[in-house]
Amino acid sequence: MSVILGIDIGGSGIKGAPVDTATGQLQTERFRIPTPDGARPEDVRDVVRQLVEHFALPGAVGVTFPGIVQHGHTLSAANVDKGWIGLDADTLFTDATGHDVHLINDADAAGLAEAKFGAGAGVPGTVLVLTFGTGIGSALIQDGTLIPNTELGHLWLRDKHAETWASDRARELDDLNWKQWGKRVSTYLQHLELLFSPDLFIIGGGVSKRPEKWLPHLQLGRSRVVPAQLQNEAGIVGAAMMAAQTGGRTTRPTGPVVGQATVPRKLRADPTLEAKKTVAKKPSSSGKAAAGKKTTSKR
Repeated sequence: MSVILGIDIGGSGIKGAPVDTATGQLQTERFRIPTPDGARPEDVRDVVRQLVEHFALPGAVGVTFPGIVQHGHTLSAANVDKGWIGLDADTLFTDATGHDVHLINDADAAGLAEAKFGAGAGVPGTVLVLTFGTGIGSALIQDGTLIPNTELGHLWLRDKHAETWASDRARELDDLNWKQWGKRVSTYLQHLELLFSPDLFIIGGGVSKRPEKWLPHLQLGRSRVVPAQLQNEAGIVGAAMMAAQTGGRTTRPTGPVVGQATVPRKLRADPTLEAKKTVAKKPSSSGKAAAGKKTTSKR
């Protein structure tokens, strides 16, 4: 049995539990610590360290992050401190805990878990897992393989930004009933259906606990829609799965820090060419005289 600690960083809480990655089952009750105000990297690092120490489980650790994760670096920070942008977060947590820590986007983690152990288990073809909460997270699965960092919550529907218009938070802020919210979600799903033609939509996040409220109001042309099965455990399970697949520390790409803006190095000019340009631009005395002399033309 391969038991790995999975940790899920959320907007209000950071929670973890040991996961049997062969079955997707949590081995103990989840342990939760409130997310520090502002979610600054150093504060979140300290909470993750507390969770690792609490469970005292040997081996690798999987951690979710609410943003783009590429080669261990966090590249976006929609709902957390901007200090995460361009940060080598794998190394930050690894150094703090003494364990090999591997990060994954939170929606991607949920997608992995649902595709393996939840509503997408055994479903061939294209599966889109969408988490509706403060924003909209997305995970694109093709025949069981994750295509990471799709960030489909940031699509625009004409003049509407998808996650600020159709998320669960938008439902609360705009005081929508479930039918009204279902109409917005249908518009969003129809757009995704046009782009990806998924065989199945899996709807996760907090709304997955009450599918009877919204599921009857969704209208799609071709794809099936079902609620997520793992609910609040999906992120923890998916994080542990990813850490199990990754194994030991991976070799990071060389070059600039991923996600940070870089200024192209200015090419050095050939000194001889620069000298020639200077000579060519300098007008001669005869040239000045010629320029000052008026000429007349014969008719």
